[in-house]
Amino acid sequence: MSGVIGHVMYAMLGAKAAEQRSLPIAPLLRRHEASYLCGAYLGADIQTLPNGTDVETGLPFGYGTLPPSVTERNGRPIHPYELVHEEKTYSSRTVTDLFYGRSHLTLGWTAADLSLTVPWDHMPDYAAAVIADVPRIHGPGERPIAFLFGWITHIVGDALIKGIRSGLSMKLLNGLYTPENRPIQDLVTYHEIGIKELGLNWPNLLHDMSTAPAEPIQSHYMRIGEQQGHLAERYPIGWLPEQGGLLAALLKANRWYFPRWVRQIIEQLKLTRDAQGIWQCDPQLSQRAGDLSYAEMIRLAEQANFRHTLWQIGESIADLFQAIIETAPEAHIWSDRSQPNWTNLTKRWTTD
Repeated sequence: MSGVIGHVMYAMLGAKAAEQRSLPIAPLLRRHEASYLCGAYLGADIQTLPNGTDVETGLPFGYGTLPPSVTERNGRPIHPYELVHEEKTYSSRTVTDLFYGRSHLTLGWTAADLSLTVPWDHMPDYAAAVIADVPRIHGPGERPIAFLFGWITHIVGDALIKGIRSGLSMKLLNGLYTPENRPIQDLVTYHEIGIKELGLNWPNLLHDMSTAPAEPIQSHYMRIGEQQGHLAERYPIGWLPEQGGLLAALLKANRWYFPRWVRQIIEQLKLTRDAQGIWQCDPQLSQRAGDLSYAEMIRLAEQANFRHTLWQIGESIADLFQAIIETAPEAHIWSDRSQPNWTNLTKRWTTD
């Protein structure tokens, strides 16, 4: 399933936890929410590419890698997706293997690059170095900072929900994070938590994040391109400046496909009422979750204390935010630029 819904929710809860703690980053994240949420997904999941292209219609579909041996889908001829750069073609598996670990840092490296894995206790230092490099490399501005903190939420969320780091004990259907329980997590997060509890307008929210501007700092924290800044000083190993052009092409492809993929997600997560007026989910999602009905999915999520798991992830994100700020407080001073409201202005500007 999507991954998008989970990571957006983790990021939103992390921002709420940061605000509750009065962390200085919280107002900036509110000001640049779309870029923050964009970083929470596209900042890490560089495999946001279609499975392939329908040969008859020319339309892309699906998500992620597809074996070259697969030549049809639902009886229709397909062509596995290929990224074209400088007259060379790259399969989605090739570019994923090359760059995935560089965006996730603590997981996802190929066997040949395992030595580049960033230990968890180095994450505050690594992130602080990247953030400190923003004005030095890309000039002033808050938006890249919001994107970077979004990227950080993805690393935390993946480490916890995929069991790389301990801390979550949820067992939903058949485990913490499995192909069978992902539809349950997405559907419950989207409808029961997102819409009913938090009042989210998911289509608008996902549209805003999918069209947020690209941030050049992404290639820097992936150690691609020119080796420079605080990050290069502290982490001089593993840079691939020669792959800068290919990464730029990949990130552009991510941006091209993400809005299309979002529309597919929204369509698949819709609920419909049956003849008895009971809400039902997409039959394919029900089948993936062991033929559970939507009502059964809700009950399982409640029994597994799914909301508490989300709360734990939000708190863990705020923990890392706080550790980053404490690592280099002089480099991370973000003021609350909230403007005075009309009542305050009236008190200042009116006379008796």
